[in-house]
Formats: sequence, structure tokens, C-alpha cells
Amino acid sequence: QVQLVESGGGSVQPGGSLTLSCAASGYTAASCMGWFRGKEREGIAAVSRSGGATYAVASVKGRFTISRDNANNTLYLQMNSLKPEDTGMYYCATWAEGRCNSFLGESAATSDRITAWGQGTQVTVSS
Repeated sequence: QVQLVESGGGSVQPGGSLTLSCAASGYTAASCMGWFRGKEREGIAAVSRSGGATYAVASVKGRFTISRDNANNTLYLQMNSLKPEDTGMYYCATWAEGRCNSFLGESAATSDRITAWGQGTQVTVSS
């Protein structure tokens, strides 16, 4: 079973940037991957299996960029122009069934389609 480990969280001032990474222990190229935020694990960004298509919710579109490196089984989230409302725990996840953009703006906390969750990394945006 794939295990996911996030890193890169921290505290920044508004307008700052962070890059989150999610390292997978196994093969993930056949799965969708995405980033989720908060207790309800709301989907905020996702990427297709090949990495050729990316998706993001309106609140982060233009500021956050999701990407994946299938050769190294790693998912990234580049976050720019951070705002206080971006504060929260960020989780990465994989799923094999359904569309890769299906969790955008939706809670995945109780979804049985998620095949692996990371432990989360905290992002705090405050002056």
C-alpha cells in the first residue's frame, strides 16, 4: 500500500510563498493525486495521472500550482500570494477511481475512494 509523507509547511506572512511536497513510497502514476485542506479535507487542487491536466478551486486558482513527478513519485503544491484564509492543515491523497477533479470544493474526509492520505503539514499565514 502506498504511503504518503508531506513536507514544506510552515509560517509565512501574507503575500509570501511556500512549496509543499508529498513523497509517495510506491507507484502512484496510475492514480489521481491532489491536495486537501482543513478538518473536512476539502479538495483544493488535483492533477491527472499523467500530470498533463491540473485543476484548482477558484479561491486558489492563479496563486497555487499543483504538479507531479511520476519518475520520483512526488506531488507538489507551489503556493504564492498566500492569504490568512489559506491557513490550515494540508493533506495529499491518491485515488484510482473516478475523475481526478471530482473532489474539488468537496469534503473527502469520509470518502472510500481515497486510497492513501498523508499525515498533513501545517500552513500558517499571519502577520
